[in-house]
Amino acid sequence: MTLSFSTHWHYAWLVLASSIAGVMNAMAGGGSFVSFPAMLAMGVLPVQANATNTVALWPGQLTSVAALRGDLRRDLLPVVFAASILGGVSGAVVLLHTRQLTFLHMVPWLLLVASLLFGISGPVSRWLRARSAEPHIKKPLALVPLFFVMLPVCFYIGYFGAGAGFLIMTALALFGVEEMNALNSLKVLAACLSNFCAVLTFVWSGAVIWHYCLISMIFAGVGGYVGAQYARRMNANVLRRIVVVTGCAMAAYFFWRNG
Repeated sequence: MTLSFSTHWHYAWLVLASSIAGVMNAMAGGGSFVSFPAMLAMGVLPVQANATNTVALWPGQLTSVAALRGDLRRDLLPVVFAASILGGVSGAVVLLHTRQLTFLHMVPWLLLVASLLFGISGPVSRWLRARSAEPHIKKPLALVPLFFVMLPVCFYIGYFGAGAGFLIMTALALFGVEEMNALNSLKVLAACLSNFCAVLTFVWSGAVIWHYCLISMIFAGVGGYVGAQYARRMNANVLRRIVVVTGCAMAAYFFWRNG
């Protein structure tokens, strides 16, 4: 009886966490901070939990790319594609070759770093908006250096990914991409491509636990639809604080659990 109650509770938590993750991703990002720990709570091994969570949340990224495709800068697509494919595949392969215990001990650090990255994304986003509002002379971009800066970011996306979006935007801005819409659309495209390469790698290797993945995918999609309806009405700074607090709380829990 106790085992049955525990199993039902874990399924209920997975459904709720996936729905919350979909809402968070639609509004501000950071949905993995709740959906990944929920996958671990189902008893899935750490590496497989990360792989399954990545596959479950990826369709939401694809719909975002479709919505923003008109803002993409065509001249940067070869760089974004190359860095995303190489980085996403290599990150996923390294994850699959990471020992379960090693990755479990890395989880709280990954969550903490991702939370801090997400926390400083607010000031960086404001800097990017202010920069995009200034008049600029369009200059040719240094595409090769940009590729080598984006490659490790895309590797991180393939390996774990949470909190990496603003790193892509920062790299692009530092190399001369000035329009905010272009920055945002290229960020979403790079994250979607990197995760897609990771998804293919995880599926090919058999690392995805499909019955949990499909549950999470469905309810994350529902949450994403609901979140999209309210995204424009919510204060972005409040949402960002909620995401950071959630990520830090999850990191603290895993530090305690591993200790």
